Amino acid sequence: MNITAKTKLYALIGSPVAHSGSPSMYNLCFEQAGMDCVYMAFDVGEEYAEKAIEAARTLGICGMNVTMPCKKAAARAVDILSPVAEATGAVNTIVNDGRKLSGYMTDGEGFVKNLAVNGVKIRGRHIMLIGAGGAAAAIEAQCASDGAGEITVFYQRPQYEKSCRDMAARIRELAPACRISAKSLGDGEALEKTLGACDVLVNATPMGMKPRERKSPIPEEIRLRPELAVADIVYNPTETRLLARAREAGCVCIGGLGMLLWQGAAAWKLFTGEKMPTDAVWRLLTERIK
Repeated sequence: MNITAKTKLYALIGSPVAHSGSPSMYNLCFEQAGMDCVYMAFDVGEEYAEKAIEAARTLGICGMNVTMPCKKAAARAVDILSPVAEATGAVNTIVNDGRKLSGYMTDGEGFVKNLAVNGVKIRGRHIMLIGAGGAAAAIEAQCASDGAGEITVFYQRPQYEKSCRDMAARIRELAPACRISAKSLGDGEALEKTLGACDVLVNATPMGMKPRERKSPIPEEIRLRPELAVADIVYNPTETRLLARAREAGCVCIGGLGMLLWQGAAAWKLFTGEKMPTDAVWRLLTERIK
């Protein structure tokens, strides 16, 4: 890679990011497209997210991806929000056209595409969604829009209750036919009851991500039904503790690496207007992230 004074910069912000496959993915795409660009990752906590995005404006960074826990702060920092980003109050992709920063949310699109390529349909299904961050909101919105019959959201901390219920109200306006409710992850009775009724279990939290590989959002003593499809948005490690338990129970297991690919393809389109070479990127990701 020959970096010059003309090389354009793209970046990832969030925390932690040392595990991220995004730099390898986008730098491969820039190389294959013959573009004089480089992509780097910066570890930025939620409290510094808005300052980092303002720095992108000052430094002329052409585009950014935003990961946990900065997605909601990013929505407050940009000038323009896409309809999905506005509905979810979160941003995972920022495009800088030199005048305005535009924020988009491709997580939901990437998540549903990842389910589809693994043979799991959303329409009419009951989704149990664990998480209250930007990725969870995007998944909730996309699944509801794509015809999910019911979504039960479990939030981890009491302070997330209001935002989850507000989000549910907005999604009901977007997709009135979808039944949506929000419950505390600490409510063991509700957790077991929902696990016994849902079709798809989704972890949209960092639990299980390196260096917290032993963490799982579902208590070890609770058995997973083999009829479940279990999806995790964590991709490093490729098999989280939750997915390992799901595999042992005979569930359909879907890791987060495919979501990384497909949300990245949507972001690449926003950055460049071009189609991502997804076959080459998938080979790279599977080789580098074990």
